[in-house]
Amino acid sequence: MLARYHDATSPGKRDFELLPAIDLRGGRVVRLLRGSFSAETAYADDPVAVARSFVAEGARWLHLVDLDGARTGRPRQSDVIRAITAGLGQPVRCQVAGGLRDEASVAAALGSGAARAVVGTAALADPAFVAAIVEAHGAARIVVALDVRDGRAVGDGWVGERSGGRVEDALAAFLDAGVLTFAVTAIERDGTLEGPDLGLLRRLVRTGRARIIASGGISSLDDIQAVRDAGCAGVIVGRALYEGRLALAEAVSAAR
Repeated sequence: MLARYHDATSPGKRDFELLPAIDLRGGRVVRLLRGSFSAETAYADDPVAVARSFVAEGARWLHLVDLDGARTGRPRQSDVIRAITAGLGQPVRCQVAGGLRDEASVAAALGSGAARAVVGTAALADPAFVAAIVEAHGAARIVVALDVRDGRAVGDGWVGERSGGRVEDALAAFLDAGVLTFAVTAIERDGTLEGPDLGLLRRLVRTGRARIIASGGISSLDDIQAVRDAGCAGVIVGRALYEGRLALAEAVSAAR
């Protein structure tokens, strides 16, 4: 049984979060290798059906990524995401990422039924933007994506040069802005099934204030256990599920 963590947003404790990822491009479910749009594998043409299958296997969170939005800078898969959030019901919750670069798009994502909105590029560009949306929606509903390459936080769908500098410095700035939860992706591990970057995760967990949701390289129950042991609050799993390396029902059972 995976241990429980203290949730700073509430006085009690919650289960370690396991979030199956549904990455959307052109209305299909895909996965990219190390964030490269030229290294795409398509897995399904019906994202709603994929979401329902994850829920049937016990998922209580989903991580929905608008890859087209991440690349272009504004949401492109909103209709698909709305269909997913509207069709699942409680107790399933979704966090939505990709192209959320202004207050209106964040409000629209949360208004569509998402429990949490994930911001990255706009956060790196303007920490004041993050403070404003935390104030407007509450810290429990805002996640900052720290996508890390060579120790630095990067944005622009990983294809540009925008950087938030050292990831530790970016984390500290966002904590000061009121953020509690961070989705941390080791870009060089993303989609590789090579295991998580535990060194990176441990460094960020050691701040003591941040709830870290790990992403990148997860391929097994052992990887999930290692992430939990590193002190993370949750884990995002993608390719390992689609390729049958990891049984979701088994992972969900362990996470509870």
